[in-house]
Order: sequence, then C-alpha cells, then structure tokens
Amino acid sequence: MTELSDEQKRDFEAAAFRRLVEHLRERGDVQNIDLMNLAGFCRNCLSNWYREAANAEGVDLSKDQSREIVYGMSYADWQALHQTEAADAKKAEFETRRPRDH
Repeated sequence: MTELSDEQKRDFEAAAFRRLVEHLRERGDVQNIDLMNLAGFCRNCLSNWYREAANAEGVDLSKDQSREIVYGMSYADWQALHQTEAADAKKAEFETRRPRDH
C-alpha cells in the first residue's frame, strides 16, 4: 500500500467529502429519510459533523451555516425545492433504525 503523508490524507479526505457533498446536491431526489434508512446518515448528519469539527477547532459555526455548506442553499430553500412527505412505511423504518442522536 502506498504510504501517504498526513497532508495527503487530509487533502484526499477533503476532496472525497467535497465530491460526496456535490453528489448529494445533484441528487435532490434522494430524500434524507432514504439515506438514513439505507446508510444510517443523511445530509443533516454531514452538516452536524462539519459543525462539530469546526467548533472543536474554535470556529463558531451555527447549525444553519453548516447546513448551508452541505446543502448549497438554506435548509428551508432545499426543503421547498426537494423534500417530499415520507411514506408511513419509511417513517416506521426510520423509527426502528434511528440512531439515538436523531
């Protein structure tokens, strides 16, 4: 396996994160509840992790600010453009799989 420097790891991880965020922005048809039910995380999780990392480094980033970074727009705007009412079956599945912090 190729040995990577800490800087390379950081840069590659950042590039992968940016690619994931870009992909999720392009796939507005994929609902957060679908992501949660299939993968156990969603766009809101990513924005929370981003905010937590910023806060750990002393950067005061709000929930709204971190969501805008991930969604590429305000959360309210994204909801208006993309969010649909989840089917009862999806809601029930979410309740059985939901991590404690949701």
